[in-house]
Amino acid sequence: MKKNSFVNYQILLSSEYAPALSLIAPAYNEGMTITENVKSLLSLSYNNYQVIVVNDGSKDNSMELLISTYDLIPADQAYDAKIPTKNVKAIYQSRNAAFKKLLVVDKENGGKADALNVGINIAQNPYVVCIDVDCILDRDSLLKLAKPFMESSTKRVIATGGVVRIANQCIIKDGRLEEIHVPDKLLPRIQVLEYLRAFLLGRMAWERLDGLLLISGAFGAFDKEIALLAGGYNTKTVGEDMELVVRMRRYMHEHDLPYTVSFIPDPLCWTEAPESFSIFKKQRSRWMRGTIETLWTHRKMFFNPKFKLLGLVSVPYWTFFEFLAPFIESVGLIITFIFIALGMVNWDSFVILLLFVYFYSIMFSVLALLTEELTYHKYAKIKDYLKLLEGAFIEPFHFHLMSVFAALVGYYEKIKGTHGWGEMTRKGFSKK
Repeated sequence: MKKNSFVNYQILLSSEYAPALSLIAPAYNEGMTITENVKSLLSLSYNNYQVIVVNDGSKDNSMELLISTYDLIPADQAYDAKIPTKNVKAIYQSRNAAFKKLLVVDKENGGKADALNVGINIAQNPYVVCIDVDCILDRDSLLKLAKPFMESSTKRVIATGGVVRIANQCIIKDGRLEEIHVPDKLLPRIQVLEYLRAFLLGRMAWERLDGLLLISGAFGAFDKEIALLAGGYNTKTVGEDMELVVRMRRYMHEHDLPYTVSFIPDPLCWTEAPESFSIFKKQRSRWMRGTIETLWTHRKMFFNPKFKLLGLVSVPYWTFFEFLAPFIESVGLIITFIFIALGMVNWDSFVILLLFVYFYSIMFSVLALLTEELTYHKYAKIKDYLKLLEGAFIEPFHFHLMSVFAALVGYYEKIKGTHGWGEMTRKGFSKK
């Protein structure tokens, strides 16, 4: 915040040196939110950008809504498949000059990675911003996301990402975030805490180390040239966002090119979190499968000094603490129950240790809440912080166990050979 306190983003907005961006938003059955979200993308404060919405063979009325809302007609534009993709049926543009930044691509269903590759192929600008179409962006988000690409002189910035926040129960008007509320439902409320910890604490630290392996698929910018040289998104993994970042970093290391991956701590993007356990389980089991696939694909980097901090710290960390932790924890719980059944537990020590671990875990949530309060202060009401604090005390016995179970489901699905994404049913945002 000190570093950016004197930045005049309006100068950046009008600067001819501001990098040209292409926003790529893949959409599959997003009819509930797609018109609001495209409005949001078209009304961002930035000088030079285009919006490419890729309809990935939706079965709902997404395409009809886009055509009618934005007065779309077929564009006179050839499709050059630099990265091989599924068949593109048509490319549309608007007859309305107000929507001249918008391109809509209708293609056969091939998954999110394939849709993003179509967007990269069509993108006319040197930097691509890949987002989830169900996200709401802050008006200045592109200005802040573009800044690292302009600042670095000795190292090439190949990717940058921003903070993602939970928009459940927030009020949206014309694609803009009007009012921010903490969700009443427990599951999305605890995910607010989880996202605060992950972005304000975790990813900030990894960025300082220059060991960041993941730019959130919800909102991230990439150097298009390096993304193309690395081969684009991998369509054979469900963790395409993490896998692309790791592959781009690996490419730069193997070609001995100076580079960095940046991270913006500002809350730039708001997304809808799962509110039911069934949807949550699908999401988290998919995340686990994506982690396993990425780590296995790039196993050459594991404790390999050739890849420096990436090979010696980042990849081992993800292996032990993201991939193996749910398994180790589950085994630990089983052994604990066996010890209790056999009368082998010293209850005095057990209770002390249990309370220590419990309050230690709560401490990180409180630290994340304090960090949020001292920095961006998005939750203005005291009752919002009390609701989040209540969630912190419940989380170890509720949300955490659900996360571990979902990860174990991910293990099982990977062993079974499941490849699908699993449909994410959206409720849609609250409108004023």
